[in-house]
Amino acid sequence: MPSIHQAQETIENTVAMITIARALSIPTLVTEQYTKGLGKTVAPILCALPSNTPVIEKMQFSALVPSVDAALTSLGRTEILVCGIEAHVCILQTVLALLATGRQPYLVSDAISSSEPTQANHAFRRMERSGALTTGVLSASYEMMQDASHPAFRDVLAAVKARGSFSS
Repeated sequence: MPSIHQAQETIENTVAMITIARALSIPTLVTEQYTKGLGKTVAPILCALPSNTPVIEKMQFSALVPSVDAALTSLGRTEILVCGIEAHVCILQTVLALLATGRQPYLVSDAISSSEPTQANHAFRRMERSGALTTGVLSASYEMMQDASHPAFRDVLAAVKARGSFSS
């Protein structure tokens, strides 16, 4: 994370998205790229995850490794919210793989970043042109609830407001 553009904002928005997913009973999967060389998922994100969240180490750039593909299939999930790094490598290849399997990825743009911001811009354009849809934490949250009377509204609102309340 030290080399990631707007790392703190990316972490905060990812934590918010995880918290919101929990409030809305949306399952979460985590992949980690080559932890021996790149390190594990940062503590704020790990702490936000439900205790039963699968954390899958991978070497291929796409996160759609066989165990993730199987998990998504068993969960019956075809619409996937995507958060993470690096936009121009792992996110791009994951999104293209999801699209190739008939799934609809939603890019949570404020929870995706890169060590190369100019490369991230190109990656976002390519993913969008390939069929991915771009959203943000706020838009995704309210779209999933659809109504202020949703039982999780207060929890979602608290998660959104909590962004920026911690430091790395």
